[in-house]
Amino acid sequence: MSSRRFLQLDVFSPYPGAGNPLAVVLDAEGLDEARMQAIARWTRLPETTFVFAPQAPGSSYRIRMFSPQKEVPFAGHPSVGTAHAVLEAGLAAPVDGVLVQDGIAGQLPLRISGEGAQRSIAIRTPRAAVAEVTRADDPRLQAALRGWALGALPPARMDGGRSWWVVELADEATLRGLAPDWDAIAQLAESTGSMGVFAYARSTDVAYDLAVRAFVGNGRRFEDAASGAANAVLAAWLDSREAVPGNGRDYVVSQGREVGHDARLHLHIDAEGDVWSGGQVQTVITGTIDW
Repeated sequence: MSSRRFLQLDVFSPYPGAGNPLAVVLDAEGLDEARMQAIARWTRLPETTFVFAPQAPGSSYRIRMFSPQKEVPFAGHPSVGTAHAVLEAGLAAPVDGVLVQDGIAGQLPLRISGEGAQRSIAIRTPRAAVAEVTRADDPRLQAALRGWALGALPPARMDGGRSWWVVELADEATLRGLAPDWDAIAQLAESTGSMGVFAYARSTDVAYDLAVRAFVGNGRRFEDAASGAANAVLAAWLDSREAVPGNGRDYVVSQGREVGHDARLHLHIDAEGDVWSGGQVQTVITGTIDW
């Protein structure tokens, strides 16, 4: 039996229990793909990540991430959470405030700001592109969006590694009151090769600028508590339409209340048009895993 350092984290969370849970296995050398998948299936968390020594020049560490069903090329909350775990364990130190993660999606920088409980971590996400823009009466969307009061921007399918339909709702109350038709969302996801529907609405709350809900219909049907990658795809869409809230470069998102969480994600669009997705991370469990 081999004992390895293990953490369970709460990502995009100002306090434990508000964000998206993540398991991190440090010292993952020697674990093969089958065992990593078995561990991820056992944790039953949205993702489990495995940290390896860096190989590519300039990298701080190497990462592999798995859902309970399969390996994931890139996701935001596992990336941000793993950077937190690496810092907590002293496995890497930022250079000029930046860590570099190496994985299937390539080398991606993570910007570290603040210290201790106030530390925030943001990852520069892979570039997203507009795949198509359509109308609410598009036959593919009609069933999934039936009864929804929509906002000003048209529905669009965005591709950022994973594909999402981004749909604006008329207001925050409408968004939070949605009762999704899971069969229709699954049909839309499967027929268009997308994850599902990422619904959003502008907010008048002083604590955040947008409220969002992520309805995953591809495979397992569920509402995501906090998604860094999906929010980055939405940021790219809003930027393409010159419709970014806040100051046009930085804004805050509320996600997860409808599934018992209360995550806060911070989005930044830099001068080159790259999207940085981040927030705070809480360590909930520290120990070892014997596998």
